[in-house]
Amino acid sequence: MRAKYRWLRRIESLDPVEDHQEIYRLSMGHEFPWDYARALEFALFRTYCVPGISALLARTGEFRDRPQKRYDDTALLMLELVVNGYDSPRGREALRVVNGQHGRYAIGNDEMRYVLSTFIYDPIDWIDRYGWRPLSAHERIAGFEFYRQVGRRMGIRDIPGTYEEFRDFKTGYEAAHFAAAASNTEIGNYTVNLFASWFPAPLRPAARKGVLALLDPPMLAAFGFPPPPRALTRTAHLALRGRARFVRLLPPRRQSTFDREDLRNRTYPGYPKGYRPADLGAG
Repeated sequence: MRAKYRWLRRIESLDPVEDHQEIYRLSMGHEFPWDYARALEFALFRTYCVPGISALLARTGEFRDRPQKRYDDTALLMLELVVNGYDSPRGREALRVVNGQHGRYAIGNDEMRYVLSTFIYDPIDWIDRYGWRPLSAHERIAGFEFYRQVGRRMGIRDIPGTYEEFRDFKTGYEAAHFAAAASNTEIGNYTVNLFASWFPAPLRPAARKGVLALLDPPMLAAFGFPPPPRALTRTAHLALRGRARFVRLLPPRRQSTFDREDLRNRTYPGYPKGYRPADLGAG
């Protein structure tokens, strides 16, 4: 079992502030690739509980017309920052694309700060619940430092200076701004249908129910979704915890998932081969 913690030992040998990019890559690419992917999906989903955010998304029509492309654009642009570093040539190019897309719309600074905060704390909360081990203090601080630096490069102002202050901002923002709205329901339904579309057609009704079973009561209320049966919610949580127990028994991952020749997605076959970050979001 000692071998299982080889990457954690490497992480804890690094400085969580100075080496935050390396720590985040190790945690995301070696230790919890599946968990980070699912947690970041639900982090974005969570932001649609804010009527100001969902209304803007509804006006663009992107979720109605190209939900998979929008998902892939966001995921790949963020992966460019993680895999290559936010100050690498590809990282800077990805940031220019992100900033250009956001610059087309009137998005408030607090909304931008809130979305940034979900990228930090939703994966932490997910892994605390469903990961094969809890995140270490180094990993938590590294995630905070990573997105704080990304946020600065996106021109987001007044990002709290400590892990605890930014967590408090997120909690307070949700308490003040989560509210039921027709646009929440519209974008929420598009998102649930997108997640379900990744499964074979016969399984999609069950997949939709499974997604709803993982939403907490404030999210269900803001989306206007009916609470799923308690038995379904309990089963979904038990299944994820069962997966964690199984993963705990596996040997450590020798190769980072970032070392694959393609970053799997449905819109850009073989990415990044033949693509630049500037190709994302085009059209």
